[in-house]
Amino acid sequence: MNTNLKLALAAAAVSTALAGCATTGGGYYGGQGQAGYPPPQQSEYDKTRRNAAIGAAVGAVAGLLSGDDATERRQRALVGAGVGGLAGGAVGAYQDRQERVLRDQLAGSGVEVVRQGDNITLNMPEAITFGFDRSDLQSQFYPVLDRLAGTLQQYNQTIVEVAGHTDSKGADAYNQQLSMRRADSVANYLMGRGLMRDRFIVTGAGESRPVASNETESGRAQNRRVEITLVPVRS
Repeated sequence: MNTNLKLALAAAAVSTALAGCATTGGGYYGGQGQAGYPPPQQSEYDKTRRNAAIGAAVGAVAGLLSGDDATERRQRALVGAGVGGLAGGAVGAYQDRQERVLRDQLAGSGVEVVRQGDNITLNMPEAITFGFDRSDLQSQFYPVLDRLAGTLQQYNQTIVEVAGHTDSKGADAYNQQLSMRRADSVANYLMGRGLMRDRFIVTGAGESRPVASNETESGRAQNRRVEITLVPVRS
């Protein structure tokens, strides 16, 4: 069992255990603070405590949410579409080259490039991608996505998982919907620049995968993000 899978299973176990400890309470919105949405199923205190613990368990997993089955389906689709797979040492060398290009192309853009094993994750904070409680991309971010699309066209032997995330403020259901709409916006923009649809896995994690504490505004800002994880296609 590989390290990423072990971490994911551990995270799932923590999430299940903590979910059973939640209590009910009031709240508002999802993601940033708009009133009028149905109240969440837990108090803000309980959600903060739960999410902090979940974040500690899953923080080492570089963004990949879809699981082995979804990844394998994309692998088969790409191989069937004529995209050759990578084998052995070629995988790491391929991702090394792509990582260098991405760091160069995205330098100064606000996008963080994180490498874990053979996967590369691009962390796109809300502050540079979306407006307040919006799921349409800010136009000033288009050039960054255009550069990214060019690199992904050049390095086409990767699966592209796009995952949306929110902070813990407000209703779980609204957070989930907002995270999915934002992931869709990023994925659709990239596909509109000529990237093969079969490469994409698009998912929303809502508030379930924090990378920082939700007890502070700075932590909540880090949790409001879209992550793109690039997984090599293996032969």
